[in-house]
Amino acid sequence: MGTHFEHVSMEKKANIFADGKCISYTLTFPDGETKTVGVIMPGGVTFAADTDETFEVVEGKGSVSINGDTKDFAGGQRFHVKAQERFDVEAAGPVHYVTHMGRK
Repeated sequence: MGTHFEHVSMEKKANIFADGKCISYTLTFPDGETKTVGVIMPGGVTFAADTDETFEVVEGKGSVSINGDTKDFAGGQRFHVKAQERFDVEAAGPVHYVTHMGRK
């Protein structure tokens, strides 16, 4: 897991969810791959995945509930979400993340 991305274009406007509890930016790579980079502030946020996603936790702690199965996470871990699946994240503090779209 590297600390930065090179040769990407970034949307200037942020994606803001859950009354500002989650803010992310969309990155597009030369090959067309898309990722989002963001932060979830302490508290709970519900997401709905449009595509298969791998959620990479860069820093922070919390728990994720997918289809009623709740697991704790911390920086350096990943979890996977299927397309059209809803999932709840409970952040214990700021959670910095990268979402890899279309990945299982």
